[in-house]
Amino acid sequence: MANRVLVVDDEKLIVKGIKTSLERDGMSVDYAYDGEEAIQLAEKKEYDIVLLDIMLPKFDGFEVCQRIREFSEVPIIMLTAKGDDMDKILGLEYGADDYITKPFNILEVKARIKAIIRRNSKNQKRDLEEEKTVISVGKLTLNRESKRVILDGKEINLSLREFALLELMALHPGKVYSREDLLSLVWSNKIESGDVRTIDVHIRRLREKIEPNPSDPNYVKTKWGVGYYFQS
Repeated sequence: MANRVLVVDDEKLIVKGIKTSLERDGMSVDYAYDGEEAIQLAEKKEYDIVLLDIMLPKFDGFEVCQRIREFSEVPIIMLTAKGDDMDKILGLEYGADDYITKPFNILEVKARIKAIIRRNSKNQKRDLEEEKTVISVGKLTLNRESKRVILDGKEINLSLREFALLELMALHPGKVYSREDLLSLVWSNKIESGDVRTIDVHIRRLREKIEPNPSDPNYVKTKWGVGYYFQS
């Protein structure tokens, strides 16, 4: 699906240039020449990003940004006058994610748009992963709400720490966590950093409970010299 961009500027030549350039890159572009129309479009449609000028008829860019933030978290890039630091500061305070100064290079505009859309897409993917309640891999099932682990139809009793380790790694299969990472994320560094080997102890106990052959694990793998990861 094409990325959807809303361009808001009262200078029609600027809008035309941005629209043409973004459409060449496969994006879908709507536009508005005043603040009121911009708010109406943002309410009716879902956009991946809004490119918003400050100096607009009816409602200025600050008010448009503020109004959009009442109902949407769509990324907003504000267009500010060159060297006007106060506009930049106000734009960010009103909820903008970034700003570009006029006059601008269209290549910079496209690069900023693509970077924010890419980052936002990754965040959305991560959020969806975090929302998973049940994780099933092979014969292993984790229920994050009930804190239960089922292996081949039988419930496995894990300690809170063991479950937390398994849950973290299972949410991000293939991601390698160092002992320090796991200590920070699961223990919140409540034990001394020199005690990172406690991670090895918990991993060993976890494997003894969920792995058919703990010495050759199917789920919790070791990346030698780096740390541990979950194999999906």
